[in-house]
Amino acid sequence: MSEELFGPLSVISMRGCEDFCAAVDKYLKRWRETNKSFIVPAECPRFGTGEAKGLLHESLRGHDVYIISDVFNHGVTYKMYGQEVPMSPDEHFSDLKRIIGAIAGKARRVSVIMPMLYEGRQHKRSSRESLDCAIMLQELHNMGVSNIITFDAHDARVQNAIPLGGFDNVQATYQMIKALVKNEKNISFNKDDIMIVSPDEGGMHRCMYYSSVLKLDLGMFYKRRNYSVIVDGRNPIEAHEYLGRSVKDKDVIIVDDMISSGDSVIEIAKKLKERGARRIFVFATFGLFVAGLEVFDKAYEEGILTRVYTTNLIYRIPELSSRKWYVEVNMCKYISLIIDTLNKDHTISGLLSPADRIHTFIEKKTADGTIKN
Repeated sequence: MSEELFGPLSVISMRGCEDFCAAVDKYLKRWRETNKSFIVPAECPRFGTGEAKGLLHESLRGHDVYIISDVFNHGVTYKMYGQEVPMSPDEHFSDLKRIIGAIAGKARRVSVIMPMLYEGRQHKRSSRESLDCAIMLQELHNMGVSNIITFDAHDARVQNAIPLGGFDNVQATYQMIKALVKNEKNISFNKDDIMIVSPDEGGMHRCMYYSSVLKLDLGMFYKRRNYSVIVDGRNPIEAHEYLGRSVKDKDVIIVDDMISSGDSVIEIAKKLKERGARRIFVFATFGLFVAGLEVFDKAYEEGILTRVYTTNLIYRIPELSSRKWYVEVNMCKYISLIIDTLNKDHTISGLLSPADRIHTFIEKKTADGTIKN
């Protein structure tokens, strides 16, 4: 007897997510033993002025719909007044709302998978400023979106903006650890050989999870900022101060939610090297690299960084794949598992808290705690 579903499953790929969604669709078809694709054709055609509309090519009445949207995909462009314009997060978010509008309330349930949360860094009010992320969540909730699924939110407390709406903040911890073991030689999870380090106080919660699950020591850098000036929309960092045990002769994993320009993480890596750290690995769910890759090329050549791990949840510039210091962590199967589980109306608690899977995986290491590749 087939398992009861919440509704017929449909997946919509927003622009720039086509390859990712094709991989997700492949898993879903294999698990459900069908050749029929779960992806519903949808588009947002634009006029020459840049105006657009959402358009569906199939009926979604009664369906359980999952829309996957990468609002940070600047590799997607459109024509406006004869010019090729890269899509900004604002335009991606507007297209997402257009597709929800095209569904017009006919679907039984609509869920949005937005790996990197739109305006996630504008999650709290410090002065006379907008609360963009909270407003975005309320907009989607008011449009009938039942679940919003994101990864490694800058501050998951922003979900308080929609206390009666579904909001899941997923971590890539398990996939990161698996990728590390697969790609690094003689990696050891003994606490005398490796440490977890947070680049700032705001990232301590995700680093505490790594250190608790792996039973490793935890260190932290404190960002001393100059609050009297604003440069590129933020208060510049004057110094990074380290708090924690010695990193001398230890491997170090720096864990953060994103790499923007990379200046901070490289500065931290330099300070760790000055303190005698051995190999330095960076785990960042999202690799934006807004200032290019040259600064990382230099840090790798100088032996400051060993490897940088980011997921394929958002757009990666093509040049990344050729860098020796870069490893891409594939999250397609994980997204497929989430969609498949929710469509069956089952809990995803086990997927959100992978501690048992991590422990099982680590227990396969050799007796001395070292995995030799």
